[in-house]
Amino acid sequence: MSRSAASSPVPVSPPRPSSAPDPRLGGGPVAAVGPVGAPIPGCQFASDNTAGLCPEAWDVLLRANAGSVSSYGDDPWTARACGMIRDLFEHDAEIFFVFNGTAANALALAAMCQSYHSILCHEIAHVEADECGAPEFFSNGTKLLLLPGAGAKLHPAMIRRAVERRRDIHYPKPRVATVTQATELSTVYSVDELAAIGATCRELGLALHMDGARFANAVVALGVAPRAITWEVGVDVLCLGGTKNGIGVGEAVVFFRKELAAEFAWRCKQAGQLASKMRFLSAPWVGLLENDVWLANARRANAAAARLEAGFRAIPGIEVLGRRDANALFARLPAPIADGLRGRGWRFYDFIGSGGHRFMCSWATTDADVDALLADARACAAAG
Repeated sequence: MSRSAASSPVPVSPPRPSSAPDPRLGGGPVAAVGPVGAPIPGCQFASDNTAGLCPEAWDVLLRANAGSVSSYGDDPWTARACGMIRDLFEHDAEIFFVFNGTAANALALAAMCQSYHSILCHEIAHVEADECGAPEFFSNGTKLLLLPGAGAKLHPAMIRRAVERRRDIHYPKPRVATVTQATELSTVYSVDELAAIGATCRELGLALHMDGARFANAVVALGVAPRAITWEVGVDVLCLGGTKNGIGVGEAVVFFRKELAAEFAWRCKQAGQLASKMRFLSAPWVGLLENDVWLANARRANAAAARLEAGFRAIPGIEVLGRRDANALFARLPAPIADGLRGRGWRFYDFIGSGGHRFMCSWATTDADVDALLADARACAAAG
């Protein structure tokens, strides 16, 4: 049976301002809290996690809240959401819902590994840099082997080298390769790139996992069917992101190789990812997938990032970094512009280790948001 996990969609009380500054955001509090229900000014570009539920997901969540239904995933909303995801991928996959992307990735990887195995990932992959050792924890110590690659992408030659350089019993045996789509640097793997990786993994006996926290943004950027960049090119398990695409809480773990999902429900339960009121996690997916809202949300976020990129390129002193395919823009801002923007209330991250800054657009980012940021950036540049 497909499973899910849930949380109350609305906090009981408004959050407190952070007392500890986040240096990546510029040294001030992570966010200042306004009146209850009011948007927090300046947070549009810190993360796509700052956006609320999209109206369609919210509407279905309200409908799911009416009355009583069976618990632990044995409800019509979970069944409908699973069916819609299967239809989306044109595949009879096994589907589980969990609270967040860290749980999705860590549990999916653990399901494919023993503790003496290793997982091949890019050196700045989210599973390595931003999940606090969760993949290692839930797999009882499976080692992450870090690989370099331009644009935050794995490449078949690097995968092959990592597998073939040592095959002795003293070395953690490579078992899984994991890719992020779209990547941590806002690049996107093409169909051909993924097909080459998938073929290499099959040849070398590796499973292929995809961290799809921003999978929708990649689908929009490529203009392809979801199947074309998942099971058709050899992806065995996809962690399909909903939180960054307009849902309040929750990711879907999609097993295209159903045998890998054996006893996964028990992993979810043990990890605290099996919710009693599961419909609150699964129902918003219905609103997201109906009428291709998920694609419209991703298209809006990508377009906002493209608008911001065009604007930044026209401002003297700002250097756009790398290639942008999805909804994040990386740029190097002179200190007067970066400090000036933060002084005006804008929030964005310093990209760890690169000396640049990340501006993330969400489904809720408007042209007005982008234009206001650009106007302030131009003013800060003019002020020197």
